[in-house]
Amino acid sequence: MKKILTMIIVAVLAGSCGLYAQRKGSSRDQKASASELKPAVSSSFFGAISFRSVGPAWASGRIADLAVNPSNHSEIYAAIASGNIWKSINNGTTWEPIFDKYGAYAIGCIVIDPDNHNTIWAGTGENNHQRALGWGDGVYRSDDAGASWKNMGLKESRQIGGIAIDPRNTDVIYVAAEGSAWGPGGDRGLYKSTNGGKTWEKILNISEHTGVNNVVLDPRDPDVIYCTSEQRRRHVGMKISGGPESAVYKSTDGGTSFVKIMKGLPGGDIGGMGIAISPVNPDILYLIVEAQGESGGFFRSVNRGASWEKMNSYHASGQYYNKIICDPVDADRVFSLDTYTQVTVDGGRTFSRVSNNGRHVDDHAMWIDPTNTCHWYIGGDGGIYETWDDGKNFIFKSNLPVTQFYRVAVDNSYPFYYIYGGTQDNNSMGGPSASTSDGVVNDDWFVTQGGDGFWVAIDPEDPNIVYTESQYGNASRYDRKSGQRISIKPFPGEGELTYRWNWDTPILISPHNNKRIYMAANFLFRSEDRGSNWTAISPDLTRNENRDNFKIMDKYWPTDAVAKHRSTSLWGTIISLAESKVQKDLLYTGSDDGVIAVSEDGGANWRMNKTYPGVPEYTYVSDILADKFNPDIVYATFNNHKRDDFKPYVLKSTDKGRTWRSISANLPENGPVHTIEQDHINPELLFLGTEFSFFVSFDGGNSWTEFNRGLPTIAVRDIAIQEREDDLVIATFGRGFYVIDDYTPLRNYNREITGKPGYIFPVRDAKMFVQTGEFDNQGSMYYMAKNPPYGATITYYVDTVPKTDAETRKANEKKLFEKGEFIPQPTARELSLEEREIKPYLIFTITDEDGNVINKLYKNASKGVGRISWNFTTAGYQPVRSTGKFNPVSGSEGRGRWGGGGISVMPGKYFISMAMYAKGEVTGLAGPEPFVCRPLDIVTMPVTDAAAKEKWIKEVSDFARTAYGAISYASELDGKVNTIMQTIHQVPDAPAALMEEAAALNEEMAEITYLIRGISVGASTEETPPSPVSLSARLSTMSRSLYGNTGDISGIADQQFQILKKEFPALLARIQKAGQAVDTLNAKLDEIKAPWTSGRVPRL
Repeated sequence: MKKILTMIIVAVLAGSCGLYAQRKGSSRDQKASASELKPAVSSSFFGAISFRSVGPAWASGRIADLAVNPSNHSEIYAAIASGNIWKSINNGTTWEPIFDKYGAYAIGCIVIDPDNHNTIWAGTGENNHQRALGWGDGVYRSDDAGASWKNMGLKESRQIGGIAIDPRNTDVIYVAAEGSAWGPGGDRGLYKSTNGGKTWEKILNISEHTGVNNVVLDPRDPDVIYCTSEQRRRHVGMKISGGPESAVYKSTDGGTSFVKIMKGLPGGDIGGMGIAISPVNPDILYLIVEAQGESGGFFRSVNRGASWEKMNSYHASGQYYNKIICDPVDADRVFSLDTYTQVTVDGGRTFSRVSNNGRHVDDHAMWIDPTNTCHWYIGGDGGIYETWDDGKNFIFKSNLPVTQFYRVAVDNSYPFYYIYGGTQDNNSMGGPSASTSDGVVNDDWFVTQGGDGFWVAIDPEDPNIVYTESQYGNASRYDRKSGQRISIKPFPGEGELTYRWNWDTPILISPHNNKRIYMAANFLFRSEDRGSNWTAISPDLTRNENRDNFKIMDKYWPTDAVAKHRSTSLWGTIISLAESKVQKDLLYTGSDDGVIAVSEDGGANWRMNKTYPGVPEYTYVSDILADKFNPDIVYATFNNHKRDDFKPYVLKSTDKGRTWRSISANLPENGPVHTIEQDHINPELLFLGTEFSFFVSFDGGNSWTEFNRGLPTIAVRDIAIQEREDDLVIATFGRGFYVIDDYTPLRNYNREITGKPGYIFPVRDAKMFVQTGEFDNQGSMYYMAKNPPYGATITYYVDTVPKTDAETRKANEKKLFEKGEFIPQPTARELSLEEREIKPYLIFTITDEDGNVINKLYKNASKGVGRISWNFTTAGYQPVRSTGKFNPVSGSEGRGRWGGGGISVMPGKYFISMAMYAKGEVTGLAGPEPFVCRPLDIVTMPVTDAAAKEKWIKEVSDFARTAYGAISYASELDGKVNTIMQTIHQVPDAPAALMEEAAALNEEMAEITYLIRGISVGASTEETPPSPVSLSARLSTMSRSLYGNTGDISGIADQQFQILKKEFPALLARIQKAGQAVDTLNAKLDEIKAPWTSGRVPRL
């Protein structure tokens, strides 16, 4: 029996040893599919429906590295730890993302070629091993200053620690490849290329567990290389930050051979190190070391690494920092980037803290201006700061929306819902999804809880009640109205042990009772009074296993291993939580050690599931979703990347979690899943957030469609649906929040649509309000996230678009060319006619309930799904200004208060129809589709008699059309009269009476012009002495009531209208009479055979 028991224990431990084995063959190509299954809907089908970034930028986000053009210090490249690469060409006044659609979003380092400053190298994968770590797919190169990039290999390196370029020959590049933080093998070590990255040679190999995290070259002799190796490993709930294989290496022959240079350094296990060489005196090297026990510190070598002297016991955390920057002119001045960055001015003997005056903590990147070392940039978890006085004061680059959000939630605020979320080291926060102005600015956001933020839940009935968190379940109830908060974290009672809280602790409001909330540690807690009191309603719902029973890097590690498990959540915690919306007390929890627990009676009884088909045991349960329609159905996602397994795991159960099947289907192999959500109307419509993108399933998970228009390559950590608005909001880990405004076309899609010539999707109610202006004098750095398009947004589908003659000809020519056959050449006349052909365009006709045409919108025709917005205005009443060539879609969409030139319509029901013009014919495609324009209930003095206002507006519109037409006609007549006078003057035998007649008409036009425009003798009309009121002045005063006002028409406006109705007819008669006089003069010019003038028809 004892022998059998021993064999069982050995088998269990053997299994445990392999628990974190690397998954071989996991593709780095995001487009690689787990199967050949095609999605139900192609990614391009909904191409017009795009994500909208809402920022925010006030908190910015983690900066991993900075590179500044040596010949132009206003050109800056920012490597965002998990937000791609950004570039500024104006000293950080504005920024542009330049690496949005490549194979990685996490960037560890960025380097400019010292010889060609248009060549940029980027190493992907954040260069540390902290808990929320993004990985990469190797090294990229740009030869056009970041406009485009090419992957140059080392795709299995996961994290790149550094890149060094030989200044003598910039085709020689060294790459410090750290390798995966979660498993062995891959591209790990120091690599060298001698052909600009076309091929790579590993010149330093330590082991499958240990890579290289730093590489620097001696500027006098770049064949002298210094690098540091780092042995580290992180898993869920486990971490080792160093080992015996961490060391410092030197080569004097360009990497052909290396020696360890460890004299004077700690003799035990070493963790993360940072190394720097003084550009002032390259004999001097600095090294910051995390090591076992108290042996770490700050070291200096003055003999090129032959020996090291410990200058100070100070060091930072190797899993997060230990990066040092040498001053470019002072060999004794060195910065150590840290939670609070330190600086030494005496070679490391003493350190002082760099000021954080108005600046975030946690620094990771720095650049010092070699021409003025009091000027430098520093980047960290709170973005980029610039100082000109050596760190006394800072300029914050407040327009980088690269915040790392773990979670997102939405409330029911009116008229615009608020978005909330928790961030990596930048608080939990909330802010509006849109505004009545031009957009959402940084000052619109507010903090609900400090520290690292996580789950947020908002009372569905009272948006002022917000449950918010910082790390490890430190939850508060926040009062949005007052800004007050009270801690509500469950705490052990008498005789209880402390709980195991995860870094990312779930908190949930019951869908059946808004006063009931849940939180989870290793137990599930319930509160019936909004968090004032708690009751544990479960046993431990995890495996509750000792993490030290598992091998890490093939070994069991002692208690004093380097930073063992430090900055790591305890293992065996609940990290996902759901309650069924259709069955009260049906609860689900998911743990970080692979347990899904289910209770069908509010926590009285539980069953626990630990195995799932196709999912490795112990896999992190990243999300649980109880189906919103069927109580028997539940979905779960699993994320195993911290065991070096990057596959997607999405499962579905139809029996309340008793059995499961995979619905991962055609998801990319390299794309662990963070979150899943379901539409609240269509049960087949599912949404998925993965490590690199966002996916939609139209068939309940049988297939998945990537949906990433407007979205960079980025981790999507969480999804929220605002049901009132039918908006979908996602939390990205490094690019803030994104919104799909009105995703209902996805819900309403069916295959029958594609069999129709055209289709208009149901149009959601449109918010009517007056757009207000914001500050317009804040400069270019002032960040503003754009609002959704103003007006009623129409989503439509067009099946086919006829080709133009030119397109038909070119398609035929292409076929003939490919066959090698003769290509008939078009004549010059045929080419000319092709150029004049009007391309197909769409016509959207808006009518009211009586069938009256209100307006028409035009858009170039294209196949597929499109969107167009109507800004609630009628057709313009002012004369059309031609640009020369007929353009059917010019200025048709019009946004904002003045867009389109028409008058705002009244609220009510309207209809939209779609037709297409092609080759001289108009063909109806779809509609009419009804929709409603609803005013926002935000006006203090709303209209009291809508019917009377609508009647008044129609009368004014008709009148204004004539009045503005008369003004334009008069202006045209004035020009004609002047031309006629000039023509008469140049005809030698013109009768004198003809010139007198023209002169008299010219005087009449001067009087008409005065009546229209009046006179101005000062800087403004208000400086003109009292004089008769002009037509234009009265029109302008009257028209002000047509814009910027949804209330009653002002008495002043109506007064001006009444005056105009009395005065204008006489003036119009004079203008008409002047027009007749011009015609008479033109006829007389014909009689004397004068040169042509406008209005005359040439005759033989």
